[in-house]
Amino acid sequence: MPEIIKDKYVIYEKKFGHVNWLGFFVLYKKEILRFLIVAIQTIISPLVTSLLFLMVLSLAIENGRVGGALGYPFITFLAPGLIAMQIIQQAFSHTSSSIMIGKIQGNIVDILYAPLSPAEVTLATILAGVTRSFIIAAVSIVVFSFIIDLEFYSFFYIILYTFLGSFILGATGFVVGLWAEKFDNMASATNFIIVPLSFLSGTFYSIQRLPETLQKISEWNPFFYIIDGFRYGFLGASDGSIKFGLSYLIILSFLVWFASYILFKKGYKIKT
Repeated sequence: MPEIIKDKYVIYEKKFGHVNWLGFFVLYKKEILRFLIVAIQTIISPLVTSLLFLMVLSLAIENGRVGGALGYPFITFLAPGLIAMQIIQQAFSHTSSSIMIGKIQGNIVDILYAPLSPAEVTLATILAGVTRSFIIAAVSIVVFSFIIDLEFYSFFYIILYTFLGSFILGATGFVVGLWAEKFDNMASATNFIIVPLSFLSGTFYSIQRLPETLQKISEWNPFFYIIDGFRYGFLGASDGSIKFGLSYLIILSFLVWFASYILFKKGYKIKT
């Protein structure tokens, strides 16, 4: 009798290896399509914001001033910082909104019941945010090249810091999306953490102009190393130590992702 039941009913048979690559790719593709459908809001809008900052600040501050920052004209110094700021903000926005909307609409259960591990879910969602950031970076660089004379020192560092910055903020957005119970909570995290850290990271100025105490504080701001390293890829000059910043960001990227993995695995503010 047990053999007959066993032949008739197959309770579960795993059809993939240690990693469900098909499920991972499907979730990743779903997240990609989610922001491409509204590309005007997710791709064009950040570009327009950066261009407005560039235009207003170039008019407010003497354009073409040699030695404006790090030995370069202010506008040349500013452009990479503006692109990097949009990269990290949009990566955060993507993952946090994805989790938050899923919780509010209730369709997050589709992910919870899917044959996907917590690592696969977190990485697929975060990497979709990374992809969004890379698209924004590529489009912004092309458009900015037609407007100003962009310097290019190392594409390797541009790509590396685009990935690290967007991965860290994507993982942070995942954690915030889990923590937030309503959009007001998410807006608070954006307004009181993400935006201040972005503006205090040397986007618009060299931290060498800050008082020594504020310089020391800025040197522990991860946004500073993201933007400084990204700018280094364009100018070949930086405010901080590239080696220290790179090590700091690699360690931080793992820690923030691991936090998102643990929280999602435990069902933090998801399961009731």
